[in-house]
Amino acid sequence: EKELTDEEKQQQGDRESMFIVNEWAMKYFQEILKNDPDGIAIGKQYFRSRGIRDDIVEKFNLGYALPKRDALAIAAKKAGYQPEFLVKTGLCYGEDSLKDRYAGRVIFPWLNVSGKVVAFGGRLLDSRTKGVQQKYVNSPDSEIYHKERELYGLFQAKKAIAKEDRVYMVEGYTDVIAMHQCGIENVVANSGTALSIHQIRLLRRFTQNITLLYDGDEAGIHAAMRGTDMLLAEGMNLKVLLLPDGDDPDSFSRKHSATELKDY
Repeated sequence: EKELTDEEKQQQGDRESMFIVNEWAMKYFQEILKNDPDGIAIGKQYFRSRGIRDDIVEKFNLGYALPKRDALAIAAKKAGYQPEFLVKTGLCYGEDSLKDRYAGRVIFPWLNVSGKVVAFGGRLLDSRTKGVQQKYVNSPDSEIYHKERELYGLFQAKKAIAKEDRVYMVEGYTDVIAMHQCGIENVVANSGTALSIHQIRLLRRFTQNITLLYDGDEAGIHAAMRGTDMLLAEGMNLKVLLLPDGDDPDSFSRKHSATELKDY
């Protein structure tokens, strides 16, 4: 074993602190969703309107961020967390007065393969997404989160992937969640970025069989084709399954029973 330099120790300490702050934030968002009047009226209502069951909300640690621009920053400082790490993790931004990155959004935490909270995705609520380009805001890359190295839902899916010896790759958070509701748990999302070599190697630890499950529209077909060369080069056995035009796994699973989805 080599002794760590001071710089390395500092880095390890920083990483640890970032994980701790993220863990706290995840619980804070969950707490608001469950117990705050706004969380219940707005956040919970949103998940219900999307047909997401409470047990699935629990399983994916979903939450809600209050619309007040600095609600989280104030709560975090009060709980004794340093502003430096609120900024490093991307939970807040700003120099003098911290602003919450996810204010007024429902929250999807990203867990890494060992279950640590590395990042968050926040989604605007339906009434506010009309004509808005950016429905989702995601954590910026940081010391503990590199977008091209993580897959959404892998922590919740890894047992099922190994057991079924297959992984389904979908595009977004709600697609992963919808499939879990139908009892298909070996599913992950790369959430809007092109598949990277790191993500493929991460999956290969659990299975060599991958099915890309994309919307049947042109963008979906394009996204499916984009990753194929790399998957084949990495020795993966690949299938592509396109859903009927205009459907993604989320909308398809809401129109069909779990059995129909599985048969499809």
